[in-house]
Parts: sequence; C-alpha cells; structure tokens
Amino acid sequence: MVKISTKTRYGMRFMIDLALNQGDGRVALKDVAERQGISKKYLEQVVAPLAAAGLLSVTRGNQGGYALARPADAITLADIVAASEDGLELLDCTSALSACERAGSCPSRRVWEGLQDAIAAYLEGSTLADIAAS
Repeated sequence: MVKISTKTRYGMRFMIDLALNQGDGRVALKDVAERQGISKKYLEQVVAPLAAAGLLSVTRGNQGGYALARPADAITLADIVAASEDGLELLDCTSALSACERAGSCPSRRVWEGLQDAIAAYLEGSTLADIAAS
C-alpha cells in the first residue's frame, strides 16, 4: 500500500493554512502549529523541504515568519507533494518495466497506470488557491 508520509500531509496542511492566513504579511510558525494542532518542533522539520523547493519565503527574526514564495494560484498540490516525497508511485511497475518480469504483458498494469495518471493529474491541476477557495 502506498502511503503519503506524515511530513507531506502536514506540509500540505501548512501550505493551505498559509494560503488562508497569510494576508499581506508573514505568518509565525507557532500560529500555524496552534491552528493545525502540530508541534512547532515537528513543523520546523516539515517546512524545511518546502522552503528548499522554493515554495516558501522565510524571514528570520522578531518580525519574521513564513510566506508563500509565489502566488497561491502558481503553486500546485503536485509541487507540495514533490517537495516532501521521493516520487509517488502506486506500484514499482508503474514507473519501471524492469520492476516486474510480467510488467510488459500484464493487463492489470494499465489499471494502476491509469490510477497513477489520475492522481498526478489531480495534483498537477489543483492549486493552493483552488483549495483555499473551497
């Protein structure tokens, strides 16, 4: 079974929270942690790959905080998942034929590829702005 990591799930929650609460300024990590019920210490680990991927702007210091590095409508859910996950494959054979000796002739592989494609299309076609507006 493919499971999305806790860091990715919390990263998604963090980014959506930021899109909803950023306004014209920066948001303190402790405020997001309180709203989301996530420890501040763990959230620090969650935001590191998001910042490294260029999705967050981080300002240190007394007036510091976090802000989206791009407008919410320019950040897809796929961007967020890609920052935290090392690929999101349902089965090994959907990304590499060599993963299974039957992959080239397996009729069920098309089912998993279709599902994989649908997930990717949903993540790539949905932005933070879309989610924040719903």
